[in-house]
Amino acid sequence: MSLHPAEAKVFEVLDVLGIAYTRHEHPPVFTVEQAERHWTGIQGAHCKNLFLRNKKGNRHYLVILLSSKQADLRGLNEKLSEDRLSFGSPERLQKYLGLEPGSVSPFGLINDRDKEVIVIVDQDLKQAGCVNFHPNVNTATVGIGAADFERYLAWTGNPVHYFQF
Repeated sequence: MSLHPAEAKVFEVLDVLGIAYTRHEHPPVFTVEQAERHWTGIQGAHCKNLFLRNKKGNRHYLVILLSSKQADLRGLNEKLSEDRLSFGSPERLQKYLGLEPGSVSPFGLINDRDKEVIVIVDQDLKQAGCVNFHPNVNTATVGIGAADFERYLAWTGNPVHYFQF
């Protein structure tokens, strides 16, 4: 099986960290709605990942929450003391996380060498046995244990905050 280089890099990091994972291939998906069709039989919590920027464009956030939840951007503005959050452009997504639209994932933090992206995690994910994300490509879903996910986030060195959504 030949993997996309971006995906191979994810598995290299997980192997180095000793994190077990399951991988499920599926057709390319760009939204949670499209992905839901391929989630049958995949155990664990499915996540939605949003790449956001502040109004000035000098702070970037990766928001990770359960796919069934809505991200209240106004509420998030207040919690983060930001003036206005909006979605980051495809160019910013590429620059900071090395990702294409439709494949946003916490595994993109592997590419954030300067640790500029602030990670906001739905605290309900701590209770999930397993969490699922794209492995930096939107043609597969990878599941890892929730405790291993926290370990991975600590390894990235990015600032991480847990909020209730």
